[in-house]
This record gives sequence, structure tokens and C-alpha cells, in this order.
Amino acid sequence: MNLIIVESPTKSKTLSKFLGEGYKILASMGHIRDLPERKFGVDTKADFVPDYVISKGKEEKVKEIQEAAKKADKIYLATDPDREGEAIAYHLSAIMQGQKSKGKSQKYERITFHEITKQAIEEALKKPGSINMDLVNAQQARRILDRIVGYKLSPLLWYKIRKGLSAGRVQTVAVRLIVEREREIEKFVPKEYWQIFAQLRKFLGGKMPDSPVFTAILTKKNGNKIEIENQIQAEEIVEELKKADYEVGEVEKKESRRSPPAPFTTSTLQQTASNRLGWSAKKTMQVAQGLYEQGLITYHRTDSTNLALEAINFCREFIKKEFGENYLPESPRVYKTKAKVAQEAHEAIRPTNLEMGKEMGGGDGERLFELIWKRFVACQMKEALVEETIIDINAVGQQNIFVLEARGEAEKFNGWKILYDKAKNNEEIENNGNKEGEEPLELLPPLLKGDALELEKIDPQQKFTQPPARFNEASLIKALEDLGIGRPSTYAPTISTILDRMYVEKKEKNFFPTNLGFAVNDFLLEYFPDIFDYQFTANLEDDLDEIANGQKQWVPVIREFFDPFNKKLNSVSKVAERVAVETETTGETCPTCKEGQVVIRVGRFGKFLSCSRFPKCKYTAPYIPKTGFKCPKCGGDVVHKKTKKGKGFYGCSNYPKCDWASWRKPTK
Repeated sequence: MNLIIVESPTKSKTLSKFLGEGYKILASMGHIRDLPERKFGVDTKADFVPDYVISKGKEEKVKEIQEAAKKADKIYLATDPDREGEAIAYHLSAIMQGQKSKGKSQKYERITFHEITKQAIEEALKKPGSINMDLVNAQQARRILDRIVGYKLSPLLWYKIRKGLSAGRVQTVAVRLIVEREREIEKFVPKEYWQIFAQLRKFLGGKMPDSPVFTAILTKKNGNKIEIENQIQAEEIVEELKKADYEVGEVEKKESRRSPPAPFTTSTLQQTASNRLGWSAKKTMQVAQGLYEQGLITYHRTDSTNLALEAINFCREFIKKEFGENYLPESPRVYKTKAKVAQEAHEAIRPTNLEMGKEMGGGDGERLFELIWKRFVACQMKEALVEETIIDINAVGQQNIFVLEARGEAEKFNGWKILYDKAKNNEEIENNGNKEGEEPLELLPPLLKGDALELEKIDPQQKFTQPPARFNEASLIKALEDLGIGRPSTYAPTISTILDRMYVEKKEKNFFPTNLGFAVNDFLLEYFPDIFDYQFTANLEDDLDEIANGQKQWVPVIREFFDPFNKKLNSVSKVAERVAVETETTGETCPTCKEGQVVIRVGRFGKFLSCSRFPKCKYTAPYIPKTGFKCPKCGGDVVHKKTKKGKGFYGCSNYPKCDWASWRKPTK
């Protein structure tokens, strides 16, 4: 009997479909060993030797694996093909070390596959290897670095700010991004400006039917770019434009090719699922994990855009069959991977079979699978072909000559966009190929240089410059990726951590730093500016990558970080003053003492109401945020609540007298 050990029961079930009776498959249920929960567990004086212990609740699982290993002829460690998976395989081998199987020394072999298909598993079993200790050491180094920062820095935060706080290398940088963006917004002073639009049509004479109306925007005055700063200037120009003569100037037509987007990486999948489905990075990874373990997609933790040649060829045959040769490029499309890491899966995220997943029964899995399926097929299809038209319109006034510009486009060949033209939700595509937030251009009527135009309407619009947008999950992940901070497996837990710690909160999908987040960020950047510098954190990630690639040893990397950090820590603990976190007031008087104000505090389990005179007054109450809407049933305040499992919903503040509730936020 051969024993195969994987991480999850779902993965075990999928593998069992392809293997015969000679195999027993067990699931480790994730990591089975880790650093201890209640002590540091790293010997900083002896080359950072970790004190690994059996993870809490895994004792029975370890016994089960050890007993099965004694009876096995061969043991295959089939954990995921990344650093975490390699580390799990290493710990599995450690708990079975020294065991005897049928009187012989036990032999462990490592197999990896990037998709759970019959062919991939059979190929892996034909070419088993050994545990890659470079990958193990890279994961171990990250774990120890995070333990050093967490266990050494967190007590300092408890002493100087508030009990129960934590710090982390990547999470602190993520909070820093959000805090700095919020301060940019606070300092931003909007500047007024005006844009003037004209609705025009070709002049055909009084007896001819009206030609179609199109829109142009004012761009120049007497040959110079125009800037309209206030209403007075706008009104003067509008009056002159109303009496101006309009004529078509230069007409420029050019063909533009719109290439399909690259296949998904972990980061781009999380960003797209956030933008299109409104999902958190955590949910996206959970659903993707399920799809992978069912054998429907390739491994979902990857920063590679490479594709297997067999997959490309199958995709090209599928495109030819479903859409015709006209949609198939002459040669396969190849995407370059920007990432420097070697430890992640070597392929982009794609379906394992284009014919699969058609009857998934709906739900989240099907929605995510459809995103992945379309992105993969589209990436091997022909470009969309668009004809862009730019028309300059001369408006000759009594005193000035103005130029307006009209832009339009006509799709000559839809190419890869045919996948999305048929979609129920066109938001799945990047606004039909335009940049994020841009509207598709209108179709202009046929116009030639010298054609006379007549004015239908002038539309002056007052506008103000906008501050930079707050981060949402998609833009925060992109910012971290662009800075080289974090890796595919870290984005989701980083975001979850900063939300759970109440350093930031999410409102209407955007991140807002809390007072606590401001305080922790400012304290850490004041006393540890180097450690939480963007470039320093990115360089440390590069060091971990070099460990994974076998180019660096992990102990010197940790030592180089630890020695100055520990020295700085001892110094700061002596000189830093305690930080007071500003509390948010509700404007209400304390119902208990009638003297203090009711304030919003942040505790271990989130926000709660308290008296400003605490500890003299012990008043506390749950914090239930109001939405600004009234209950449609009784007129009470609609508040945001959570179920016992933590899922958010909206309900009436008069519960239990009023039982109105909804999963969706009410609208006006």
C-alpha cells in the first residue's frame, strides 16, 4: 500500500478519483507543526533555531499519519507546490522521521503538480523528487521574521499604546499606505475648473431630415490650450460660442488594436474579483482553493503568467471550433512574467479543462470559474480592432477662434471581446477595453473637413479637482505588488489582519484608518522608520526570494535584520513616551453618571461604547453603527449588525419589537 499525504479532504477526494486501490490518501488539514503559541520559540543566540511543536488540535491527526506510515510501502508528500506546501511536507517528514515500515527505514518522496488531473498526478508519481529545502528555508525565514517582529514589538505597543495590539512587517506597511493616503485626502484643497461641451449636428439645410447629434468639448482658444477657472469666465465664453459659426476642421482616423489581458495571477485574480464581484481577497482565495482542490483550475497561488504549451494548444483548438479561424491568431500569444520568484506555481491560473465546470450548480465557485475561464480563453484570441476618429471643430466667434474636439470609435472586429459581448454582466471586462473609469466613446456621424455644423446646445459644467482615491482591496493589493511588498500568499491574510486589529475599517468597500491605526502607524514610523520603510520591506522580500532560489542562506538574512532591530527595540522601550489614542465621541451624555460623554472605544473584540470618565464610571454598551436610513417597517434607525458567525446584515434598531432585516444595504 502506498500512502499519499495532502492538505485537505477535498483534495484527497479529488485525487482518489484518479488512483487505484493501492493508494491510501490522508489529509494533514494544513500545517501540523508550528512555533509555539504562548512563547517566543526562536533561539536568537543559536542561529535562530525554531522550537517547533505539534499544532493545537492536531495530535490525533499526527497519530493517524504515523500509524498509516508504518504500514506503507512508499510515502508520497503531495502538498501544494509553493513555499507553504514545501514547509508542510517538511514537517510531515519530521513527524515520521526514524519510523520503521515493515522492518525497513522509511522513505519519503515529494511529488508536486500544478493541477489535479489524472495526467498531472500520473506524471508526478513517475518522477518523484525530494523536499526542496531552499523553499522550506524561505518559508521558515518568513515565519521567524514575523515571529520576531510580532513577539518583540507587540509588547512594546501594549506598553506604549494599548494592550492587545500587534505589529507585522507587511501589515504595518499596508496600514502606512492607507494612513498616508488619508492624510493626502485631508490636506487636499479642491480647485474649481469648468468644462464646456457643445452638442452639434451637421448642417443639411432646412428641408433635409436632421442629422445625428454628437458631443464635442472645448479645448483651445486662439491656438492655446484653454483653462476656465470660474463661472464668470465660463459664461463669457458660452455667450460667444452661442453666436459662433461652426465648421469641421481636421479629421483624423486611426486603427487601434486592443489586446486581451494576460491570464490571471493571484494578484490580478484578487483585484478582478474585488472589482467585478465585490469579494474580499480572503473570499477569493477560499473559493479558488475549492476550485483547485476539485481539479477545476490550476494552482491559484502564483505570480506567473506562463502557460503550458499543451493548454495553449487545447485552447486554440477550442477557439477554432467555437468561434472560427477568424478569431485565432496566427501564433500562440506568450506573456512575460514580471515576478522574480521561482517558488510559486510555474503557470498562470487557468481551467484544467475548457469543457469542465459547465454544470457546477451555480454559486460562488461558478462565478469565479467563469472569470478564470473567460480570461484564459480571451488571452489566446485575436485582438479587437477599433477605428478611432478625432475631429477638430472650429468655432469662429466675434472676438476669438475656438477649437472643440469630438472623439468617437467604431468597432471593426470584436476579437476576444466576443466572450464578453455575450456575457450577462459586461462589467466582467475592463470597461470594454477602455481604461478603468472611462466611458466607451460614442459613434460619430460621417464628417468631412469643411462641413458646416449647427449648434444644438451649449452645456457648461462646473467641476473640481478630486483628491486621490482611498484604497480598496483591489488597489491596495496592486500598490503592495507594485512596491514589491508581500507575495501571492500574503495579500489576503495581511488585509484580514489589519481589519481584525481595527487599524483600518472598511466603508463602502474603501479603507479608512481608525484613530488606533493612526496612532500605531505614527509610533512605529517615528521610532522604526527604517524597518517599515517601503524599500527596506521590499528588499527583505527579495532576500526571501533569493533564499528560495538557493542564492542566499537564511540565517545571515535573519541576523542582519535582528541585530539592529533588537538594539533599536531596547532603546525605544526606554525613551518612547506613552501615546494617547484619541477617542471618537457620539455627542451623547452618559446614561449612568450623567456627567461624562459617551465615546467609542476599540477593544479586543472591536468597537464598543463607554463613558469618557472611565474608570470612574463603568458604563459600557455595544456599538451598533447607524446607516442613516430608516426602517421601512416601523421608521426606526437601520443599523449594521453581525450574525453569530460574523456575517454582516442590516436590521432595525427597535429589534425585537421590529423584526425587519436584510442582507442588502437599503437605498433611498
